[in-house]
Amino acid sequence: MTSLILFVQACSPSKQAASASHTSAVQPIIDSIRSIYAPDKRTAIFDVTVNGLTLSGETDLPAAKTALLQALPKQYIDSIRTLPDTSPGAYTSAVVSISVANLRAKPGHPNEMVTQATLGVPLKVLKKDRGWYLVQTPDRYIAWTEAGGIKPMNMADAAQWQSLEKAIYIKPYGFAYTTENTDSPTVSDLVYGDVVAFRQQQENFYKIGFPDGRTAYIPAGEITLYKDWAASRQPTKDNLVNAAKKLMGVPYLWGGTSFKGVDCSGFTRTVYFMNGLVLPRDASQQVNIGQEIETKNGWQNLQAGDLLFFGTPARDGRPERVIHVGMWLGGENNEFIQSASKVQVSSFDPKAPNYDGGELHRFLRAKRVTPKDVLYDLRTTTFY
Repeated sequence: MTSLILFVQACSPSKQAASASHTSAVQPIIDSIRSIYAPDKRTAIFDVTVNGLTLSGETDLPAAKTALLQALPKQYIDSIRTLPDTSPGAYTSAVVSISVANLRAKPGHPNEMVTQATLGVPLKVLKKDRGWYLVQTPDRYIAWTEAGGIKPMNMADAAQWQSLEKAIYIKPYGFAYTTENTDSPTVSDLVYGDVVAFRQQQENFYKIGFPDGRTAYIPAGEITLYKDWAASRQPTKDNLVNAAKKLMGVPYLWGGTSFKGVDCSGFTRTVYFMNGLVLPRDASQQVNIGQEIETKNGWQNLQAGDLLFFGTPARDGRPERVIHVGMWLGGENNEFIQSASKVQVSSFDPKAPNYDGGELHRFLRAKRVTPKDVLYDLRTTTFY
């Protein structure tokens, strides 16, 4: 850090002569801090610029802001906004209140959907822009979601919700009803993994509560107490395969991570979640965890549940790009399962009817993920 300070002091003109050259001298320092503290813009914010002697922008990393200010002469004016927004009336927490909330790269429905969050997932609220909130999910992904799909909460409300006993929906898709009768009007649709507050069991139904205060009834065979579900998770090879095949035929959806639709990494993330393990969101993040398995001489070292990564290798000074992920199944036809147009089983065997030569051509590596590698092992910790 001392060298950064000396660099700025040596290259920057005086306060009276702030100019374009002054800005160009400071920008490399900003870029250096960003590369250290916020290398992945999907999980951290460090949007800082310099104009003359004024630093502006925003970050959710106080330590990064401090490091930047310490690296620069004291004449710089700090106008960097620190997130989350803690101004009067602002919320810093929220809980997803619909079956699946769509999270987008920018506020507004026409913008790219980058991920989803299911009912009951707690969110860190960073700021608000009209009817949209910039939020961070438990897997650290940062994106925008509309106000109607979440319940913003102050610290007391969030703590109270967190303290309630929870139940989790365990069928691929279903509904919550206004009464103990499946012919009654629905309160909400539901997907696997939705978490609600457990109120009481009444004959063949669970009475449950939503984060926004609604109550409803769910058939008892479709829901279970969250603590019992978490304790029963066993991420074995067979269980990973069984979970993957329950998603067969689910359509490909860019940004999807639920039974309403999954992209490639949303599929693998959902499979592992169904077994109690929370992976990072994207393929290019999932490839950074787990143990690499040797595949140069064939597929014999792989076991069912291993993750397969695809893309373009590093060459000619360009870095490797991981753009797709699937999960190994094995068997005589060297099969794997992936979300590509829909969740389907494909093969690396040229003689197999489901041979996928395109994916074989861009295969990069395989990784084996264990509970010690993941973001959360829901059997021992939880964010609900």
